[in-house]
Order: sequence, then structure tokens, then C-alpha cells
Amino acid sequence: MGKGGQSCNGVVRDAKPVEQENMAVWLVDVNTIKILPFKLPAIGPNDVRIRIKAVVICGSDVHYLKTMKCADFEVKEPMVIGHECAGIVDTVGSEVKHLVPGDRVGEPGISCARCQQCKGGRYNLCPDMKFFATPPVHGSLANQIVHPADLCFKLPENVSLEEGAMCEPLSVGVHACRRANVGPETSVLIIGAGPIGLVSVLAARAFGAPRIVIVDMDDKRLAMAKSLGADEAVKVSTKMEDLDDRVAEIKKAMISEVDVTFDCVGFNKTMSTGLNATRPGGKVCLVGMGHGVMTVPLTPAAAREVDVVGVFRYQNTWPLCLEFLRSGKIDVKPLITHRFGFTEKEVEEAFATSARGGNAIKVMFKL
Repeated sequence: MGKGGQSCNGVVRDAKPVEQENMAVWLVDVNTIKILPFKLPAIGPNDVRIRIKAVVICGSDVHYLKTMKCADFEVKEPMVIGHECAGIVDTVGSEVKHLVPGDRVGEPGISCARCQQCKGGRYNLCPDMKFFATPPVHGSLANQIVHPADLCFKLPENVSLEEGAMCEPLSVGVHACRRANVGPETSVLIIGAGPIGLVSVLAARAFGAPRIVIVDMDDKRLAMAKSLGADEAVKVSTKMEDLDDRVAEIKKAMISEVDVTFDCVGFNKTMSTGLNATRPGGKVCLVGMGHGVMTVPLTPAAAREVDVVGVFRYQNTWPLCLEFLRSGKIDVKPLITHRFGFTEKEVEEAFATSARGGNAIKVMFKL
């Protein structure tokens, strides 16, 4: 045996394989993203290290790329982007019992588990929430991440990693349906046929809504919504057409009264439409957050006891989402319209495709 553990023919017999450096997509400035090294923390006893295999671009990711801001959050230093993800467990901490290497998992938010909201089960409202790619927390568009094991839900065998990554946006629709108590006797109006509006169609149908009407300005998105289960689609224009006429058209399409409205846009116009279209005693769920401040007809809605319900992310949705996917009650595959690899050129192209919108519903990275 020669020096360094080599045999006479020079073949290394006892050397350990060199571990590849972890790389991630970093948002470094406006419209500037780079693939750079991403150093991970050590795995704690209750953590797992995950090899990320699928990541979906969210509208918030595009906002951060274009402006370094989204709502009240601002990127002040380089940040790893991405949060709609799924991957394969690579290593488990010493106290982890429910997962083993090779399991396929994901959920992106880490709450404190100690505050009043967390203890009450509403961990999405945790003031100390650490949510992937929400500044200053790094995201998951990386080769590997470290994550608490109790936030890793094992994917059923017949649910792909791509579908697992789609659990994140689907969770918003599921949470909205829970907040509005959608069921077999609930007629649902959905305003906005973007990705969240479309997953809301899927969720409302899975919760048993007998009739779903969707409103948007784009023919392709409305067609997609109908293919996913919406009963009727109402196209509106970019102009401020008469509110009464718009509401009358929606009610005609619904046939019966509107029990629940999901505003998946969040503009003055869309929220006013929802408040006026919803029946007395019904609910309007504000899901989209297009305008930070709104001027809407609340007083007439209050006189009809129309409840306004806020929806922020989700809570305890992953098991139900996975069951919907496992059983075939929900199929998210049609929403994945583009796929890209993990190179800087493809990442830039993927974000450009997502930003253009149109028929690009969900852009998926395959790592």
C-alpha cells in the first residue's frame, strides 16, 4: 500500500467521495439572479436535509425579482428565492422517527410553535413565521435545504414530486374553502383566473361546491378554469364597466345566489364586485392582495350582513391536499405549463416566462 491509502496501481481504496457544493438561485438585485453557493446550517436532532427536486415559481417570486419588494416585505440583501417545493430526504436528525432517507416531502413555513396563534392552531398568523423566500429568510430553489422534520409530509406513492410542489399553492385554495365553510350547498364565485383562482376552482369542487362561476379578463385562463371544473366563465373588460351590469351578468351565470366569493385579485374593482354579487348573509374571502389600501362599498355590504373574511397563506392543509391528490379528487398536473432545468440561462428564461403571464400558469423547475 502506498501513501494516502493508494494501492500499487494508483487506485484509491479508502478515500471518501467528495461532497458536491450546495448551489442555489440567489436574488441579488432588481432583475438579477445568480446561481451561487448556499451554505446550509448543521442538521439538528429534529431536522432533515432534503434534496430539492421540484420548485414552482410563485407570483411573489416574480414581484421580488422585478422590484425587490412584495407587499410589506423588502429584499435588503441577497436572498435565495423559491418556496413552492418538494424534495427527497437525504439525511435525518437523531430524533426523527417518521421519516427515512428516500422519503419525498415538503411544506415551506416554520412557525415558532410557542405564541398564542401557534398554540391556537393558526400558525400561519405567527408573528415570528420564517417562510421560505420571504425576506430575510432564504428560500428553497437550491440543490439542498435543511428543514424541521415535523413540517415534512410524506408524499403518497402515486403523487409525483411535481404534484407535491403544487401542494403549496393548492393549500391556499383549500384554506380559503375552510375559511368560507364551502360545502355541497355552497355556490362559489371566484374572481381572477390566475394560479390561485384556478387552484380555488379545484379546491371548491373537491369540497363539494355544486356550482362555480369564475370571472377574468383573459379568454385562455377562463378556458383553463372551465376545463378544471368551473361551470361558467364571465369575461370582463379592463375598462370600468358599470358595476350593476357586471353583477347582473355574474348572477345570471350563477343561476342561483352567490353564497361565497373568493376575490383572488384584491383590487378595488374586484372586491366591489364580490361585495355586491354575494347574497345577504354570504361571505367574501379576500385571497388576493393586489391593492394595499382599498376603497370599497362596505356599508351596503354590512347592511346585508355580508361577512368579509381574510385569507393569509394556510394552516394544517398538507395532509388534506395530499389526500385529494392521492385519491384523484384533485388533479394539478394541467396547471404545470412549462418546465426548466437548473442553469442560470434556464432560470432567467423561466422567470421571464412566468412574468409574461398569459397562458403560463405554473412554471416548474426540475432539479
